[in-house]
Amino acid sequence: MASSEKLLSELVDIVFKEGASDLHLSEGRSPVIRVSGFLIPLVKIPSLTAEDLEGFVSIFLTADDKLEFKEQKEANFAYEHKDVGRFRGNVFQELGKISIALRLIPSKVKTLEELNLPPILSSFSKRQQGFFLVVGPAGQGKSTTLASLIELINQERLEHIITIEDPIEFIFEPKKALIDQREVKTDTPDFKTALRGVFRQDADVVMVGEMRDAETISTAVTAAETGHLIMSTLHTNTASQTVDRIIDSFPPSQQDQIRIQLSGSLLGIFSQRLIPRISGGLIPAYELLINNNAVGNLIREKRTHEINTVIETGSEDGMIDLNRCLAALVKAGEITVENAFLYSANPRTLERMI
Repeated sequence: MASSEKLLSELVDIVFKEGASDLHLSEGRSPVIRVSGFLIPLVKIPSLTAEDLEGFVSIFLTADDKLEFKEQKEANFAYEHKDVGRFRGNVFQELGKISIALRLIPSKVKTLEELNLPPILSSFSKRQQGFFLVVGPAGQGKSTTLASLIELINQERLEHIITIEDPIEFIFEPKKALIDQREVKTDTPDFKTALRGVFRQDADVVMVGEMRDAETISTAVTAAETGHLIMSTLHTNTASQTVDRIIDSFPPSQQDQIRIQLSGSLLGIFSQRLIPRISGGLIPAYELLINNNAVGNLIREKRTHEINTVIETGSEDGMIDLNRCLAALVKAGEITVENAFLYSANPRTLERMI
């Protein structure tokens, strides 16, 4: 155990020194870090042994987590290293061996400006009720963006905020707001149970770490209709795909009802990617759908395939088209043309803009 703790301290020091976002630990391989989106093996550190990984598991997992790992072959956890760094982690089994993925969580919640995100996002933190989603693939900064919006509310509004996460990532220090942070498995059995509880907990704002099933989505939409501001994430690529994913998660007999509910309660969908910056590091490219009468009609009338056109022509309403964002980043010398095309959902249209 002592040697595992010493090795872990050494690795955490490297993560901070190199500005890494992730740390990967696997039996039979040297540790690997991710810096500015690129994986870098730490070849000067010997390959990790089964004993090393078992030692890390003993450090990271509680007794309940260990039981879950034994039964499910994977488990989520949060780890704080000597008050200098907090990590979100997942331990899993591959080819009968243990592997661990750790994501560094910044100690300070950054502002929208510091994250290079559009100022219009702050308008969603001022809404009293509705449903707002931040979407994108894993590792694209969704949780960080949500945390920035929650911190805005914390600074500006006398509200009761409840966060539901698996595991808890950012720790908020209450300012104007009253904040309760609940962790799945530790403080509540699951997302849907915790979300049902907010109706009895006098909550104003609820942040749900992830929408994982139809029941959670249904409860969230209902809460958004009944005076709560609900913010959450989904692993989808675009705004239109997000709407389809939500509706398709329900049986056909319930889809018309969820369309009606979603068309009325949805505030907006923000889709983001982190793209390698020419000067080093990562910079976000994004798309923003704002629900207006036109969008609401498209959702109700099963015409979600037309949402992309509304976004492309809706800049006057505050909407942001991903291709226009990518083109602007290229023209500003922030990203390469090659990466712009790589991250574009519609390269043909982008070609006309660059």
